[in-house]
Amino acid sequence: MKMKSIKILLVLIIPLLYSCAEKFSINEPKGSGCNANLGGDTVFVSLSPAWTGFNRPQDIYAGREPFIYVADTDNDRIVMLNLAGKILGTRSVKKPIAISQDFRLNLIVCAQFDTVVNSETKTYSAVYKYDLVSSQHSLETAPEIRLLPRVNDLNFPARKYTGVVTFYDNSFYVARTGPNNTSIFDPDNSILIFKPKANGKDSLIGRVANIDPLSSGLVSANGISSLTSLGKRNIDFVATLTGNNNFKAQWYNYQVSAIDEKYVSRFTPNDGVAFAIPNKFLRPEGSWVDNFGNIYIADAGRDSVYKFNQFGEELESFGGVKYDLKEPYGVTVFDRVLYVTDTGNNRIVRYILSTDVR
Repeated sequence: MKMKSIKILLVLIIPLLYSCAEKFSINEPKGSGCNANLGGDTVFVSLSPAWTGFNRPQDIYAGREPFIYVADTDNDRIVMLNLAGKILGTRSVKKPIAISQDFRLNLIVCAQFDTVVNSETKTYSAVYKYDLVSSQHSLETAPEIRLLPRVNDLNFPARKYTGVVTFYDNSFYVARTGPNNTSIFDPDNSILIFKPKANGKDSLIGRVANIDPLSSGLVSANGISSLTSLGKRNIDFVATLTGNNNFKAQWYNYQVSAIDEKYVSRFTPNDGVAFAIPNKFLRPEGSWVDNFGNIYIADAGRDSVYKFNQFGEELESFGGVKYDLKEPYGVTVFDRVLYVTDTGNNRIVRYILSTDVR
């Protein structure tokens, strides 16, 4: 009798612990909120409250401390939060759109800056680095270095820096887009390589080779919108693309052979997996790979978030107007909690798998 009472009590308490917002999947109608049965299919459960006070946030990153970093784009700031959603610090920067963090705890941010050229104020896309260790993790006072654009880059005002990914050795890539892609040596659509120096500074050493700037197929740099690493001791990465491409999310697998070294696509249509289905995505703006190798894609065009396992098979996916998700741009995961920039609704929303509810 006592054991039965405990089971009944757990059934009543579990939904309250997670504010029992909703149970849903992309293929189901809207759930019944607190009355939803969490013992059924594996789905995402929304956690309340949503984090508000943002203005079209376009990226989110679970840092290594861990803190949550948000590119609060139209509020012209980076926001540092703890896992409970409390703001710990902010940093003013114009139109931030992408964030990553290396193992030295530097933040790398794609944003904008204004400068005077020929007596005229112009706005350029930019990449900044913030040294959080030097400031004892005060985001407001962290030393700032502008890595891009360099002086020569000011001749190319249409170039945009749209994504950044850091690797195990503190090297990082920056995705660049733009309209001029006729040059075989320096097309606008490129992935730039930065390597750390012994003095702690970073050096731009060139472009990732053998990635076509205009291809509509695999291994392309045609309008990259996000980059994310696999969190392993390699330089593989997942990218989303919003250019004219049939495969708008791709896993770039670095392979070394006796002939050369280059990136190839981890998945192809011949594999028969959902991740490689042509035109699977409409306008994916964000990506993440969790500690289990699961891949998350935030598709702003379909108002949805997709989840795939490391073999490219689709798992739980959800979104749409029915689920109050509008233009999700960024996605990150920490400790089985999924964080999404609900950009069209000016907020951060959080989810947990129903199987993780105990």
